[in-house]
Amino acid sequence: MRAPTLSPAAFRRLAVVAAFLVGAIVVSGAAVRLTGSGLGCPTWPRCTSTSLVAPVSYHALVEFINRVVTTVVGVFIALVAVGALRRTPRRRDLTLLSWSLVAGFAGQAVVGGLSVLYDLSPPWVMAHFLLSMLMVWAALVLVHRADPAWTPRRPTARRELVLLGRLLVVVAGAVLVLGTVTTGTGPHAGDGTHHVKRLGFPLERVTQLHADAALLLTGLVIATLFAVRLTDTTDVVRRRAGWLAAAVGVQVLIGYTQYFLDLPPGVVELHVAGATLLWAATLWLQLSFTAAPAAEPAAMSAASTAVSAVPLPPRERQTTWLTARAAKSSDR
Repeated sequence: MRAPTLSPAAFRRLAVVAAFLVGAIVVSGAAVRLTGSGLGCPTWPRCTSTSLVAPVSYHALVEFINRVVTTVVGVFIALVAVGALRRTPRRRDLTLLSWSLVAGFAGQAVVGGLSVLYDLSPPWVMAHFLLSMLMVWAALVLVHRADPAWTPRRPTARRELVLLGRLLVVVAGAVLVLGTVTTGTGPHAGDGTHHVKRLGFPLERVTQLHADAALLLTGLVIATLFAVRLTDTTDVVRRRAGWLAAAVGVQVLIGYTQYFLDLPPGVVELHVAGATLLWAATLWLQLSFTAAPAAEPAAMSAASTAVSAVPLPPRERQTTWLTARAAKSSDR
């Protein structure tokens, strides 16, 4: 019996769910660190040296549940990769993107295990987060290209606007890297004991550098809002630029709140979620320049004309004539 095939629309729905799950496990992983449960399971792949599952303790259960959820997400990502092989028609780019998520997930498992084995050393934790951001990128490109109406095309915007979009991605990436440096320097080590060695940078300096980069990104987003309204582009680009502006505004507000409240874990968790959303919104705007176009008004008008040209039965023609005559009389 042949394995079932997937339609392009069904495969895209799978890709959308995969992108959401990739972003969600970033937030759940941050929750493990912010609850001080990063070493709740001190070994890997086992939870303890004698057991695969967690003992009955708060930190061990938090870390173990995160591992279980991450494993479930990994299984779904593998199903998406298999779905790319069963999609009809099969496309090489979608297959490569799907399997790149599988490779990224495997890399995440290795880096996550090494971060545990090296007692949450900041460089390993930073690499763990940044690899997640690369997976978010790949997942969004997969969703973008999986649109049944998508075909390779030139950007539907002026070259200057496209370059501005690429600059936004670069600056947003720099903000993420500086954010990981700030986290690796700050107090939330992830084990709750404050014994994990932190990066040796002055926290106030790296925080200020991170804030400066975020303000630069904010300025570029404001410039983008003006640019998409002053130049010819699509409604999709304008709409996604608005989404990015909203994400930046919320993230700046959360960032200053956590700073003035001395980094409370709950607000830091919101900041991690906001960073993931902001990164996704930046990439989604860049992808909008080559998004599948909406239905053209001209095509819709032509379709309406074709429908109106179809001959009506005699009774319907008489009804239409009487309606038109009544409307003409009322105008008088």
